[in-house]
Amino acid sequence: MYDRWKKDQAYLDIVADLLASEQVQALKNYEHHHATTRLEHCLTVSYRSYRIAKALGWQAKAVARAGLLHDLFYHDWRVTKFEEGSHAYAHPYIAYQKALEITDLSDLEKDIIVKHMWLSTIAFPEYKESYLVSFVDKYSAVLEYFTGLKGRLKRKLKKVQTKRKFK
Repeated sequence: MYDRWKKDQAYLDIVADLLASEQVQALKNYEHHHATTRLEHCLTVSYRSYRIAKALGWQAKAVARAGLLHDLFYHDWRVTKFEEGSHAYAHPYIAYQKALEITDLSDLEKDIIVKHMWLSTIAFPEYKESYLVSFVDKYSAVLEYFTGLKGRLKRKLKKVQTKRKFK
């Protein structure tokens, strides 16, 4: 897991209240992209986005907070079906509602959370920071998926090799 965030006191000061919440900590219990927990994924997206936003002089605090909350949902998206449509469409709104139970959100933070699935959905982000989190989310998801795939392939290869030894 990408854990540089643990040593960045400025970042920790921004997200400490969110990290202390039971709702955010509950994300530890959900696998995400086969190789991480949902909490690890949210922290990775949040911190990577924060560092880029900070370097560009953008709204880094909003990016850090909304990035941490962008996948604040507690269902297995591969199983749960929604009347509102696909998981890609429904879960940002669920995350937004759950985030409101923890903290107040600015219009920018709302847009970041609700529009982070842009390209999978048709709602265009209104802010450059929303595009940033959306792209970092996709980048992180691809890395996480292929990290998990690499591990799964290694385990399968080991099983095949073990079976061949006993034949």
